[in-house]
Amino acid sequence: MLHHVISEHRTLKQINFVDEDFMEQNNVKWIAGKTVKGIDINKKVVQTEDITVNYDKLLIATGASSAIPPIKNLRDGNFVYSVRNIDDIYKIKEKAQNSKNVVIIGAGLVGIDALVGLFKYEQLNISVAFMEKYILDRQLDEYTASVYENKFKEKGVKFYPSASIQEIVLDNSKNVTGVAFSNGEVLDADMVIVATGVKPNADFLDGTGIEYDRGIIIDDMCQTTQKDIYAAGDVVGKNAIWPLAVKQGIVAAYNMVGKDKKIEDEFAFKNSMNFMDIPTISIGMNTPVDDSYKVLTRHGINDYKKFVFKDNVIYGAVIQGDISYVGVLTYLIKNKVEIYDLENRIFDVCYADFFNIKENGEFCYSV
Repeated sequence: MLHHVISEHRTLKQINFVDEDFMEQNNVKWIAGKTVKGIDINKKVVQTEDITVNYDKLLIATGASSAIPPIKNLRDGNFVYSVRNIDDIYKIKEKAQNSKNVVIIGAGLVGIDALVGLFKYEQLNISVAFMEKYILDRQLDEYTASVYENKFKEKGVKFYPSASIQEIVLDNSKNVTGVAFSNGEVLDADMVIVATGVKPNADFLDGTGIEYDRGIIIDDMCQTTQKDIYAAGDVVGKNAIWPLAVKQGIVAAYNMVGKDKKIEDEFAFKNSMNFMDIPTISIGMNTPVDDSYKVLTRHGINDYKKFVFKDNVIYGAVIQGDISYVGVLTYLIKNKVEIYDLENRIFDVCYADFFNIKENGEFCYSV
């Protein structure tokens, strides 16, 4: 959502998920401006720098922060921003108005969203430097990524794949002036945007006994390894996407008030995007993990379909252009539905075969 504020296609108010008086209307005491320093699980107390808050049930939903790579001067330079919160966006917008050259480090969804948001500032020369072979490599295959990349190049964007950045070049005032690669090439830069992933905000967990592995470990009721302490969202570290965070928050809330609820659907391997008016959806495995899987692709005039499958089961798909049937396709992949003679009819599967009608007239899946 934040990139829409950069481009001014939406305002801050329009991307809010709740009304401004949400806290008051729901009797929530919001303690702002405090940093949690620790949790005393024996006394059931949350500790900040100057106050303590008692709890019966605790939800940890501290999110994640931008992961800053160990590049010389990256943390020290002025006009180096991440794309993580509203303050970042305001600073990017202000600097973009009087900048000429911008370098984005990272070409995942956040980096590409930022790129598209910056198109509003037509005077900008935008470069994208990244370690991977092609953009959006976690979501797309090489072909669908190239479609977007070529469209972006038509707007003047320069891409630097497989890049090794040595340092951020600063002037005497520590203002950014360039980005230097290990091969000696230097890109001019008035501003650098870092979009190289996130890390969970969990520094305060020391001594709690809450188990952690690239994120807080939770069970199917969103409870941590400590009784009465729950966690949800990016701090869990499973898949840093909004739909899964919402599901976890809802499940945790039910259990915290004594109403047993489990996460029934954690399928999070679905990414949708629409850049340059070209919709694309990636579901499940977009690249085979070993030779036991097969791949079939079909190129249409304005669309592309790729399936990764094995033993009559579809394990992943990348669909670009016509995405009209991805709902059923998601169901087939998520539930590993076996489809007879799949290899010979994968592009001709009639998705009506998987629907049924209940006695009350409602549609449902028949598999």
